Amino acid sequence: MATNSHIEWTDATWNPVTGCTKISPGCKHCYAERLANRLQAMGQANYRNGFEVTLQPQMLELPLKWKSPKRIFVNSMSDLFHAEVPLPYIRDVLDIMRRAHWHQYQVLTKRSERLMELSKKLNWEPHIWMGVSVESEDYTVRIDHLRRTDAHVKFLSLEPLLGPLRKLDLRGIDWVIVGGESGPGARSMDSEWVRNIRDQCLHADVQFFFKQWGGVNKKKAGRALDGRTWDQMPEPLVVL
Repeated sequence: MATNSHIEWTDATWNPVTGCTKISPGCKHCYAERLANRLQAMGQANYRNGFEVTLQPQMLELPLKWKSPKRIFVNSMSDLFHAEVPLPYIRDVLDIMRRAHWHQYQVLTKRSERLMELSKKLNWEPHIWMGVSVESEDYTVRIDHLRRTDAHVKFLSLEPLLGPLRKLDLRGIDWVIVGGESGPGARSMDSEWVRNIRDQCLHADVQFFFKQWGGVNKKKAGRALDGRTWDQMPEPLVVL
């Protein structure tokens, strides 16, 4: 499935892999799992296996068909660095990104150790942005793993933010996204956690994007922080 996206920091999603498994507390109320199970019940062919990890090779070439430049979130319904995704297939995904170079790609993983281990075996084009999810201080090691990769633009998704991150090491990090959990069972996020991260980004000259407060009704909660929205992003690197 590849669609226009309502995610505030991207234009479209592209899922050459679907399905995942839970790896840390941020996965507890996974929106992708809920959506995959719903699509399976609706008979959507790509979700015939529900939320089991499934390669979708028929989806590989979609970015080549999108002629207008887009910001594309890769695998919103999976994790490209899941252990069940073979290295040759990861290379195929990155090769499509190389060929469809007029887009800018945003890849996000919680499996930062495998990302670090495979980094030297992958071709990192400047328009491929690589990020890790960090929901609490227990998982800040993912940032260290990301820092050791060869990705040109590195970013953090601190969502769902489940606790304070008072001493983030932002060396080599270009962009930080913060968001609260939304949907059924959403866990609360303290406003001081958000302000502290924003202030760390301002001090370190790192681009800061506040996605949402979250909650059961995320639209009502909105995304304003201290009277304004924060939509900072790194400047795209030009690829000819």
